[in-house]
Amino acid sequence: MIDLLDVHTHTIASVHAYSSIREMAEAGKRKGLKLLGISDHTPSMPGCFGDFYFCNFKVIPREAEQGYGIDMVMGAELNIIDYSGSTDLRGEFLSRLDYAVASLHDPCIKPGTKEENTAAILGAMRNPKVKIIGHPDNPKYPVDFEAVARAAVENHVLLELNNSSYTPGGSRKGSRELAGELMAAARRHGAMMIMGSDAHVEFDVGNHAYALELVQQYGFPEELIINSSPEKFKEWIES
Repeated sequence: MIDLLDVHTHTIASVHAYSSIREMAEAGKRKGLKLLGISDHTPSMPGCFGDFYFCNFKVIPREAEQGYGIDMVMGAELNIIDYSGSTDLRGEFLSRLDYAVASLHDPCIKPGTKEENTAAILGAMRNPKVKIIGHPDNPKYPVDFEAVARAAVENHVLLELNNSSYTPGGSRKGSRELAGELMAAARRHGAMMIMGSDAHVEFDVGNHAYALELVQQYGFPEELIINSSPEKFKEWIES
């Protein structure tokens, strides 16, 4: 599979990550990526910067030849903070992002019932800035994959295959087992997916090895994975 982009990555602005924007960009370029997205955590995550951090992304060059040698998009990983799907970045700052990932994180929202968790994700999908649902196969937050896949198509949202979740010894144990169910639902409904590294250090940028292994194991159609086309991803987040 051609894999040219990674848009779920974290820099030192997420505090529990350890590389700068430049270090992440240089790593992406070395690994042959054509597009890198920075998606640092928003303020409800313990220790992270306040929302003002996200106010000035206009100064960061997006085109390779103007800046880091790789095309860039600047986003955020929003925390879903209630079962209605509210997120934690104020509208004036949210509007300045190129895109947003929305995720359920246990420091920010208590795991609910399958119905509550599903409602939280479906509510977040209705936010027009949300273009990706992060690690929707996290077993801490059981969800109705059929409902999530249908809503992803209706709301033009990508479902993530999160490489960090599938890493042996990772913090989301059981995600590998649920990934097949997620992909099966996405396939039935024609929902597009994206592989994300969830890198918290430069060495993991573009690392989709475990996600790709599962894609191959379950025979998921490559045409439903957006990673082969930076152009298609840019069109996706602009529409």
